[in-house]
Amino acid sequence: MKVGFIGLGIMGKPMSKNLIKAGYSLIVNDVNKAAVAELVALGAESAATAREVVERADVVITMLPNSPHVKQVALGENGIIEAGRPGLVYIDMSSIAPLVSKEVSAKLAEKGVEMLDAPVSGGEPKAIDGTLSIMVGGKQEVFDKYYDLLKVMGSSVVRTGDIGAGNTTKLANQIIVALNIAAMSEALVLGTKAGVEPELIYNAIRGGLAGSAVLDAKAPLVMDRKFNPGFRINLHIKDLANAIETAHDVGVPLPLTASVMEILQSLKVDGMGELDHGAIIRYYEKLAKIEVSR
Repeated sequence: MKVGFIGLGIMGKPMSKNLIKAGYSLIVNDVNKAAVAELVALGAESAATAREVVERADVVITMLPNSPHVKQVALGENGIIEAGRPGLVYIDMSSIAPLVSKEVSAKLAEKGVEMLDAPVSGGEPKAIDGTLSIMVGGKQEVFDKYYDLLKVMGSSVVRTGDIGAGNTTKLANQIIVALNIAAMSEALVLGTKAGVEPELIYNAIRGGLAGSAVLDAKAPLVMDRKFNPGFRINLHIKDLANAIETAHDVGVPLPLTASVMEILQSLKVDGMGELDHGAIIRYYEKLAKIEVSR
């Protein structure tokens, strides 16, 4: 099986490397030529356009920033659709609006191309070690055929419904993650301001009902003042914007999500958009005039 991979950013590059390690033959494309060269040095082939990737691959994966980028690569000039053919499968692992996944899938279906939307959760560390959580929408038979391919990149690969369901699930995931980080931030800032060591708070609560994967991932980094991006604030803003838009389309109010969105927007205005979303705590620290650290 020849795999095309388009999008070699923070997530896509390590995911591609894991496919090569697993023995897949890879054709890669990205605007970042250094990232392409890095993959070529590991044994991948390069292609100048998405269309060229499709012409040489059996299945094509994209890992792109947002809906407009996916639409351009899939449906635009020199895009996937121009070389689309029956038997080709397109797996979009970007986090985008579910309605865009459905739109792209419908257009590609006219050329006989099957599609899965398969966004991921776990950030750069889990992309590197191949333990992402992958949420998939699409036909059961297509999912079954490419399950093993996806399993190379993730420890959890779950089909949640038809096309668009993967991205709907990812939006739910991003709401929970954002609210968890905000709740952790409020709690640790409160404890610190009240004179309790934040590390002791963390160790005391992590084994109880307040414990979570988010708490374990972010609290140690916050206390070490490490905000280099595993998942950027700007990308979480994008995901929550998609969540709010989708919610409005289906008639669901998201008051807590809207509140966290404004916190993220405030941090972006303060020049922190490229920091990890764990920097949500810096919003609360600014309000309370306190810093949470070991």
